[in-house]
Amino acid sequence: MASKYRPQIIGCIGDLEKGPTYLMGADERLLYANDNFCAFIRKKKSTQIFHSLMYIFVILSFPVAMYMSLQLILLWDEDDEIYFLTLPIFIEVISVLAIYLFIPEFYHNLFTRRGAPIIFNRKTGKVYVNESYFFNFKVLRNPLTFLHPNKKRIKEYDWAYLQGVVVHNFSRYSRNSVILMVCKPHTHKTIDHILLDPLRVGVGSYLVWGWVNNFMCFDELIDLNEGKYKWEQETQFKKEIIEGQGWPDWMVEAFNATTHDELADIKQKYNVEAS
Repeated sequence: MASKYRPQIIGCIGDLEKGPTYLMGADERLLYANDNFCAFIRKKKSTQIFHSLMYIFVILSFPVAMYMSLQLILLWDEDDEIYFLTLPIFIEVISVLAIYLFIPEFYHNLFTRRGAPIIFNRKTGKVYVNESYFFNFKVLRNPLTFLHPNKKRIKEYDWAYLQGVVVHNFSRYSRNSVILMVCKPHTHKTIDHILLDPLRVGVGSYLVWGWVNNFMCFDELIDLNEGKYKWEQETQFKKEIIEGQGWPDWMVEAFNATTHDELADIKQKYNVEAS
């Protein structure tokens, strides 16, 4: 089904509605929740390691293919059939394009720290991300950005302008991901994308979306103790997950802001431009 949000992500199979829902499940992705905010992990360590090794193998295989095809080009003679030249040239082009596409995926997994948690504050309606720059859905990138693998995106978003969509991965395993489309206020025009819940099978791909929506709506169905850290372990959660990861001090303090006025005071305290 086509999405009403434009431009549409390739593989989009449906838009998600906001509001409380009974279809929910924190699974192992919920790190922590209290009455103010919750934090969901988006990359499990085992998945990162597996994907990193897979992309290393893929990326290393293409230079080998490029070298072999280059040798064929150099050995080509005018008396040979033309396809002996066009085939290795085609391999060269495909290899360059593949490396261009796979390096960001490799960086995405290798430089994601502590699962790239996403923070939802339900009292201020703000969402916070601190993630690898390559943890996004861009295709066209300046190759010079590959020289900065640790580049990050640290941003504050408004929950009101984040809209969920389900995207199919086109694999034989039929897995879906939930993407948050960052929309221009009061429009369906998307200006950014955030990964919420990657690669789940079937109905499982909707469970985290359901939990987040229930949380943001103050629904009584949610259990704040479902996460890895219990509600009274906020200090431990911040020490083990947040500290040392480049989160701005004002943002960490804003996790627990209870009103927009309190959030404004925090930003003023740290000389942060109000959004």
